[in-house]
Amino acid sequence: MRTVCLTEETKKNILEDLLKRSPNQYKEYTERVEAILKDVQQNGDKAVFSYTEKFDKAVLTPDTVRVTEEEIAEAYEKLPARTVEVIRKAIINIRAYHEKQRRNSWFDAQPDGTILGQKITPIASVGVYVPGGKAAYPSSVLMNVLPAKVAGVSRIAMVTPPGADGKVYEGTLVAAKEAGVTEIYKVGGAQAIGALAYGTESIPKVDKIVGPGNIYVALAKKAVYGHVSIDSIAGPSEILVLADETANPTYVAADLLSQAEHDELASAILITTSEEVAKKVSAEVDRFVAQLSRKAILEKSLDNYGYILLADNMEDAIDAVNEIASEHLELVTKDAFTVMTKIKNAGAIFIGEYSSEPLGDYFAGPNHVLPTNGTAKFFSPLEVDDFIKKSSIISYSREALEPIHEDIIDFAKAEGLTAHANSIAVRFGKEVR
Repeated sequence: MRTVCLTEETKKNILEDLLKRSPNQYKEYTERVEAILKDVQQNGDKAVFSYTEKFDKAVLTPDTVRVTEEEIAEAYEKLPARTVEVIRKAIINIRAYHEKQRRNSWFDAQPDGTILGQKITPIASVGVYVPGGKAAYPSSVLMNVLPAKVAGVSRIAMVTPPGADGKVYEGTLVAAKEAGVTEIYKVGGAQAIGALAYGTESIPKVDKIVGPGNIYVALAKKAVYGHVSIDSIAGPSEILVLADETANPTYVAADLLSQAEHDELASAILITTSEEVAKKVSAEVDRFVAQLSRKAILEKSLDNYGYILLADNMEDAIDAVNEIASEHLELVTKDAFTVMTKIKNAGAIFIGEYSSEPLGDYFAGPNHVLPTNGTAKFFSPLEVDDFIKKSSIISYSREALEPIHEDIIDFAKAEGLTAHANSIAVRFGKEVR
């Protein structure tokens, strides 16, 4: 990994470099994605099946596009019992964490007859995109589905690309069944997003689409926003480790690579105040890369977006952490909880040398669907609130309205909206012209 001294200039250059990975920068794909979406909107199943055959080499029909109970039962037979057990253990932790996020409707009644409140209603139907291709992600199923279930969503439709044999990875199917998905379709890419957004003969429309995917999926979600709601436009994965002289270089190197292996655009950054730690981490990274199975991806990821930044002091290091606003942030310093109080921008914060990033990916409970590309400055992890709607409740008696009705009339007149004013005035024997 390249090692550079942390300065305002290097920080600016790295931020610009990282932003190049944003889906918003890949405008050359936009026309292709929009053409696919228009085709799906106009031609439904025919377009979806045609793109699935073209991109995934799988032939689908209205009778085979939806995963059957028999296929799910077959997945349970193929998947090792130990994997099923681990999925069930992870579900317990993820569900328990998200249960704490649940909101209830509330009402505030005053003696004068004023009632104000907020009504919480789950979204009726949600589409969950689960990636395929370079890797299978049962964990992504759990993280997207379980908060929706906790929120009370009644219909959860999952889409995921099939293999050339028309089958879906057994781990994905088992995770979906265990988490409570109501229907599963063997469709991926922009065509899957179009099917969920517009509806086809075989795939009914949903109200919201969540889940990560490749550049085509990301741009498709962006394009259908407004027809449906979406969670976010996810970019490539990223990890930032903040370490001082107390950090274990072997642990730090292993954690950096845990995200770099996702794809060639993944980012892995170490910011440290210790030159010795920087040197040892770099050596350990080289050692691990030479022996890990996804060596080619790791090398490209590190060459493109891997950095070790040497900071003069912890204050400068923390400032850089907040500017980068990484998806995953590990704090491996003495007094790590004190450092945590100074962190303003991060998707998920892992504290201490035994809180490695994969703990959050799979098992701890907090959601692993996190803001990327600096959007942790204004976005939050996927949560139960993403699957509910809030309606304001307003109820006034005549006695409550009477002492303030002239105020409302005057406010409406100040905006030139006489019909607004009149709506209040007529209730008290007056008229506004």
